[in-house]
Amino acid sequence: MSSLFHRKWAKRMIALVLCFGPFVPAPAAAAPSAANLAMIAEPQTLDPMGTTADLVATIMQHVYEPLYTYDAKWNVVPMLADGLPKVSGDGLTHTIALRQGVKFHNGREMVADDVVASLKRWMEVSPRGKAVARDIASVEAKGPYTVELKLKTLYAPLLSQLALPTSMAAILAKESIAPQLKDFIGTGPYKFKERRPDQYTLLTRFDGYVARKEAASGYAGKREALIEELRFVPVPSANTRVEGSLSGQFDFADLLPVESIGRLEKAGASVVPIMTESFGFPYLVFNTREGVLASQAIRLAVQTAFGEGEMMAAAFGDTRFFTVEPNHFPKGTPFFSTAGADKYNQRDAAAAKEAAAKAGYNGQAVRIMASRQYEFHYNMALVMAEQLKRAGIKAELQIVDWATLVQRRNDPKLWDIYVTHSPVFPEPMLSPPQLNEDAPGWWSSPAKQTTLSTLNREMDPAKRAALWGKVQQVIYDEVPYINVGKFNSLSARSQRLQGYVPSAWPFFWNTAVGGK
Repeated sequence: MSSLFHRKWAKRMIALVLCFGPFVPAPAAAAPSAANLAMIAEPQTLDPMGTTADLVATIMQHVYEPLYTYDAKWNVVPMLADGLPKVSGDGLTHTIALRQGVKFHNGREMVADDVVASLKRWMEVSPRGKAVARDIASVEAKGPYTVELKLKTLYAPLLSQLALPTSMAAILAKESIAPQLKDFIGTGPYKFKERRPDQYTLLTRFDGYVARKEAASGYAGKREALIEELRFVPVPSANTRVEGSLSGQFDFADLLPVESIGRLEKAGASVVPIMTESFGFPYLVFNTREGVLASQAIRLAVQTAFGEGEMMAAAFGDTRFFTVEPNHFPKGTPFFSTAGADKYNQRDAAAAKEAAAKAGYNGQAVRIMASRQYEFHYNMALVMAEQLKRAGIKAELQIVDWATLVQRRNDPKLWDIYVTHSPVFPEPMLSPPQLNEDAPGWWSSPAKQTTLSTLNREMDPAKRAALWGKVQQVIYDEVPYINVGKFNSLSARSQRLQGYVPSAWPFFWNTAVGGK
């Protein structure tokens, strides 16, 4: 990867601290050894493999760890693995040496049998794992600290998939593995203690944690549990997260409405607003399996009706927080492409109405599912509904809590479009999950299979970059989802929370709480 690419991605991990002022003592709500962390919702599961939801990844990455992870420049580096794999000459056999002496939360040492059992479960349970499993021939232990992974064919994104926190290839204690996890036994710096639905998920410091020796960098390197307890509190109301930050109730509050930045800036040094640049992209997932949008022609008509610029303005308002652009990857990065740009941000109601009629549209409602827990999702859904109505297409809004949305999206009979978002990654196959056929939306086509197969079997990074443009063109032609634009995120921390590094999935190892 180029140095320009590294600089771009490093910049995205840097917070723009927006306000300073006189110190205001933190309230006594949280003990010095505990942190209250306001999340957008109640996690629908604590199984790190069972969902692609960012919320679950954010919490459970403290409990479980993968073989590989990402450093601050989005390079894949070892975590539970001792080093990068030894790869055979044909590229099909990856031999992974494991770190020795790593302890699970039950005190037992991690060995190769745990890794093999965990990866097999990942390939059976995880939406990402199921996709990767198609290219894996076998996973076997070769001694207590060595795992051999054999591929059926070349697969360039393998290590990137193993490193991702969402739908994580987490390493579990073998004895805890079950279809439905009941015992959450990992190797992370924190261990699971208690979950009280709609109140909190409580993690406590694991005193037996065996950290890496490298300097901390992004998700990589040395992890230290400096805070005794992490209390992840579901706070579905965005305004309540803001008020809790201002009052000192929360040491951290995730994904705040951008319009709250003025109040946060004026709050004084007790609250530190954080804007993370190029945090991610909102996208609209289409149900290609059932319902009105199973028709590609009608999906194209809907795409013609949509004006992504209007959606982004409604979602974020302040131009500091969003960019309207058709490219899936930012300018200056290897996968930047303008393929399909002519089909982006059309906002042509008349052409959409004509195209829908030719496609056989006969008045069926397009069911748009969104959650107010992400306020920008909700605001985009309102605009989408109006744009469809202008094109003569009936829209039906289904506003639900995030946990319900994550559950309902698995049933193709219940929705036509749902609103979500993703971090921006340096590897195309990491996001959105709809590039994998098992993800909700269930996009499958010969053109998809051909272009993605070519991309994933090309091991040369420079050649892969050029091949992505062909995939992006197919996405605009077949409309399995719509990438709406890019956005910067707003969160906040209390002055007493020190050492926090903004990231796609907030983490709180190497973070401390205390006074001034």
